[in-house]
Order: sequence, then structure tokens, then C-alpha cells
Amino acid sequence: MSIFKQLGSQDIVSTKTLLHEAIPLTGTILSGAYGLRGSERNIKDYAHGMFQSVYDYPYLSSSANHVMDITVGYHSSTSLSMSTGPQNSKKINIYNQMAQVLMGYDKDGNIQKFDKDGDLTGGDKITACYFLNFSRLLTKDEIKKGSFELLLNVGAGSGSASSVGSSAGHTDSASNIRIQDVGASTNYRVNSPAGEYGILYAEEATNSVDLINAASATNGSNATHVPVGLIYYQAGVVVLTSSVFLRASSSFGNNGILSNVGYGDATQPAVHMKSDSTALNAAGAAATVYHAFKSGSISGSCDGLRDRIANIQFNNTIELNSTIHFCRLNHNEFNYSSNPTYLTGSQIRVKQNIQSDPVSYITSIGLYSADNQLLAVGKLSEPIRKDPTIELTFRARLDY
Repeated sequence: MSIFKQLGSQDIVSTKTLLHEAIPLTGTILSGAYGLRGSERNIKDYAHGMFQSVYDYPYLSSSANHVMDITVGYHSSTSLSMSTGPQNSKKINIYNQMAQVLMGYDKDGNIQKFDKDGDLTGGDKITACYFLNFSRLLTKDEIKKGSFELLLNVGAGSGSASSVGSSAGHTDSASNIRIQDVGASTNYRVNSPAGEYGILYAEEATNSVDLINAASATNGSNATHVPVGLIYYQAGVVVLTSSVFLRASSSFGNNGILSNVGYGDATQPAVHMKSDSTALNAAGAAATVYHAFKSGSISGSCDGLRDRIANIQFNNTIELNSTIHFCRLNHNEFNYSSNPTYLTGSQIRVKQNIQSDPVSYITSIGLYSADNQLLAVGKLSEPIRKDPTIELTFRARLDY
């Protein structure tokens, strides 16, 4: 009578399955769905003022789910770091903290700056940026490479008419910008301590030409792909350069969204962010991204970004690992049962007469450790007959 049977390497197979969910985040969830700015019930500001949390429902409700956190920061090497505006040191600390976790250190022990193309040995650095930290509830194990899309409304019509508009020196032509991790499914970076990451590219989504720089690489008749940020797939973090809100202009050479990955200055044409009492430009009009970073609070800058997001969508990834055990029962194995009820009066209950073959009915399969400790039990939907004329193979799968 066989009670235990050793499983060899040929009987065990490990597999990995990737499951994906589509995650849509409309701009109304991020801004406007639950009140006006400053009283949005799904936006939580904290006393420390270092970041802002977004929920899909008023956050005091038990039905609310945490969607993401938003914050801003800049490097100490920029002129912004000499600002006398609010939370200057916190903005520097946020940049350093995010760079430390996502970029790591160089050979001299210095925190590396965010690099627009992932080439850490040189190139343009992203020195002032927005950080979007997506909830693990949404990203699961990671964001699927090549699936991320962020649509920014950079036209005059976005936001409330009272706080977003044109002013002297800052033209705000209607247009959208589509930001995607183009080609990341096969072309991504692995030189980050936080895992794999890809480059985010901006593409104009309308026929307006004021965002297109003729020197940039084009894809199609009306598409321009320019690096404007980074996306860290396992960490669920998006790093977006503040210069995505700057305008390309012939009078400013190659400055603007298409080449500048820094922060701009007060003289550069830019999209208006929503203003607050601490983020006004010299003319007292709606703040540009420069004024928001230099003179605005962190929460005020986060408000400005939320007001400009028209849509976010991506696919998350759930990694399902499985170990499959093929339990093979030969004709001369497991034809008896150790169940006390199998016998009555020293006779096998299921035998019709003494000459009949032994018969058993298999109802469950147990997987044991090397020292015979029961680890898992698989139950069959119905008893399976087993006798010396039958060979069976059961497939037991463990998911984790």
C-alpha cells in the first residue's frame, strides 16, 4: 500500500502569469468633482504641507479609496533654491528624498539628479519637477510598460475662468499635450535602485503649432515626441518636469517644453497655473509654473497641476506565480485506503468478493514537506475511482 510518493523535479513546474487591469482616472476626479478649489472634499492637505493626497470620493467617507499623492520639488543647484518663498527647504528636501530612492547615489556618494533620458553619465537633468505617487491599490505589482498616458489641458479654457487666463507676456493658446511612455515595453531602463523605469514623452494632441519645435524629432505629420519625465513601474511614481508647462517660442530659441527640462524663468512664455494668494506673477495675474514653484506653496503647485490634468490612464500588473505538481498514480499505487472505514471485519468494503481487485476512491491530494509535514490539501469535486487497471495523473497548482 502506497501512502506517500516522492515528487521528482520532472513532476514540478513553475510558471508566472501577468494579469492586467485598466485604470482610468478622469480629470474630474482630480479636480472639480467634489467641490471648488480649496474646498474639494476628496483632496486632503496636511499640516506639514509636504504633499497632497487625492481620493476617488470624499476622504472622510468609508467608501473612499486613496488614488495618489502629489508633491513638487527642485534641486538645490537651481536659482529657485535661493528663493525666499514658502517651504523652500521642504521643496529641496522632497527632491533629494525622491532622487535618493529612485535615482540612488553616484560613485562619490552624491545623490544623482533625475536624468531626462536615463543616461546617468551626462545629459540634461530634470531639476524642478512634479511627483505623482500612485496608490498600490491601483498599480498592484507594477504599472504595465507602454500603457501609461497622461493628458494635460494647457489651453486657456482649463480650470476656472476667474483664475486661469491670459496676461501680458504669457500667451495661453488652446491645446492639449499627451504624455506617454512610448516604446517602453521593449525599451526601458534598469539602472535604478527602485526597479525598472521608462522615459515619458510629450506629444501635442491638437493642431496648434505653438508647442512644436522644428528641431525636435517628429513621428507622423503632426506629432512631436520630447522627453518630459520618468515613470518608475514597480514604485508607481511619475516624475514630470515643470517645463512641460513652458512654451516653445522663436524669440526664446529652443527653450520650452521641447528641450528645456529645468524650470524656466519669469520671462519665458508659459501656461498659466491657477493662482492663489502666494503664487502671483509680477503683473498680479494667474501664476506660471515658475511663479508657482518659486513663490507658491507646495499644495498650491499641486492644485495647479491637478487643474491641468484632463485624464490619466494605465494598465496595472498583477504577477501570479504558480507551482504545478503533477501527481502521477501508476496502476499498482494507491489502490487501497488507510481510512479505518475502508475495512469491515477485516474485509475491504468495496470488494464484491475475495477474487475482486482492490478498489479505492480518491477524494483529496495532500502535498507534504520532506519531513512529512502536510503543507497543502487539494479537494476533488467528486471521488475518483482507482484500481489496478487505472493510471491517473492529478494536476495540483499552488498560486502565490
